[in-house]
Amino acid sequence: MQDLTLVMAQLDPLVGDIPGNADRAIEAVREARIEHGADIVVFPELFLSGYPPEDLLLRPSMEARLRHARARMAEKMSREVLVIIGYPGVREGKRYNLAGLLYNGEWQAEYAKQHLPNYQVFDEQRYFTSGTEPLVFDHKGARLGLLICEDLWDGTPVQAACDAGADILVSLNASPYHHDKPAERLRLLEEHAKEVQRPIVYINTIGGQDELVFDGGSCCVDGFGQLQVLAPYWQAGLMPVQFVQRDNLWEPQAGEIEPEVEAEESLYCALVTGLRDYVNKSGFQGVVLGLSGGIDSALSLAIAVDALGPQRVQTVMMPYHYTADISRQDAAEQAELLGVHYETLAIAPMVEAFTETLADSFAGTERDTTEENLQSRCRGVLLMALSNKKGLMVLTTGNKSEMAVGYATLYGDMVGGYNALKDVYKTWVYRLARWRNQQSPAIPERVIERPPSAELAPDQQDSDSLPDYGVLDAILMRYIEGDMSAEAIIEAGYEEDDVYHVVKLVDRCEYKRRQAPVGVRVTPRAFGRDRRYPIVNGWQPGE
Repeated sequence: MQDLTLVMAQLDPLVGDIPGNADRAIEAVREARIEHGADIVVFPELFLSGYPPEDLLLRPSMEARLRHARARMAEKMSREVLVIIGYPGVREGKRYNLAGLLYNGEWQAEYAKQHLPNYQVFDEQRYFTSGTEPLVFDHKGARLGLLICEDLWDGTPVQAACDAGADILVSLNASPYHHDKPAERLRLLEEHAKEVQRPIVYINTIGGQDELVFDGGSCCVDGFGQLQVLAPYWQAGLMPVQFVQRDNLWEPQAGEIEPEVEAEESLYCALVTGLRDYVNKSGFQGVVLGLSGGIDSALSLAIAVDALGPQRVQTVMMPYHYTADISRQDAAEQAELLGVHYETLAIAPMVEAFTETLADSFAGTERDTTEENLQSRCRGVLLMALSNKKGLMVLTTGNKSEMAVGYATLYGDMVGGYNALKDVYKTWVYRLARWRNQQSPAIPERVIERPPSAELAPDQQDSDSLPDYGVLDAILMRYIEGDMSAEAIIEAGYEEDDVYHVVKLVDRCEYKRRQAPVGVRVTPRAFGRDRRYPIVNGWQPGE
């Protein structure tokens, strides 16, 4: 009977930092050998370049940097360990998404990804050529069949690797998170393992990259589709999988399995991870945000503190005539509760100066949202000034429901560098706020319970201009993520007036969303890379 220790390196590379990523790999192999006695260490897809490298792949120096990094890895890494790692590479004039195998100081073989995804956030056909052949590599008596991410989702390369003699399937992945994605992956692994009766080792990357966030969850299922090892979600680290050969079959042994977490915890961790890595990888000292006493800024503050610590978060209350006393009280209470810097900057002098300057130009017109937007834009100016002076990134706080229908002000509450809630519907904002308070006090209960309001006019409430958020979000999910027509949504039981009102707002506000800060993607169809609609078009909302 033989045994084999494979270590899944669930790590967080930095896109473009090829020397740094190579150093991370060298150190991980050293640690895996010392701590776990690793025979094999497997890294995620495109680990050396980081994922997704996008147009960095088109830089002429990319290939030279990769060659240099791979040469240093061959020199520095343990010769006793088989290293399987992802990187891009140009071969005979074509660029491929590759998995390379390094052993005994030499690069032994390369596998080229066969199925290149070109949907949702993926754009790999822009950069890569598809591979055509399976790769099975024999190491210490175990025949390893290589796969890269979409190869597993398609399934054809899975069978091809088995037909080529693979005993164990090893899949390198950079699989972004969204609602229910972890469960989808496990179902997929179970199905394929049962079909081919082979164990599958699934290595996923972790961490945030622009709007994408990767949850880890590297795992191994046996040839019956039973989960044997599951690495923690949202934690970088090395996770061993022990294989034993019995009757010419390699069987993974039962190891650590991360307990299942509830949906709110998983989503909250995604938001914290995305914000933390965006700020830290970009080199910002911290963040500053407008704390209004409302639910969105309150949840954003909790996320920021959990991501960065209170010492790196500053908050500003910027009241005007319509700001309720309870909003001021709740904002101050939360700032004290979370231990962040808090100050008040009144915007009335600024708004009145603008109003006076514009008086002649506005003569003969009625007061409308123009005056409301002046308030928001004055706040935006103050936040950007603090950002410039203190080196802090402005964290915007609008949620997906608002961004969908344009319930936000350009150059006002939309100014900033990042938005943790950009892909979070309002109904989920409330769910997350309640969940966060169950962990420890973070948001005053009154903030969660009171009706939402932008407080830009007397007695204003969001419901004055929008359907109830439960109805609004249900319509938006069907229209944005389900691509349902207005008629189909009406047939599903929603009021015709509500549906057409919401759909028209979504279509009309594309220009606003193009100018919005990037934010964490947590649904299957986020604004940005996922959903690309022309700003100017003649499409009718009923179609």
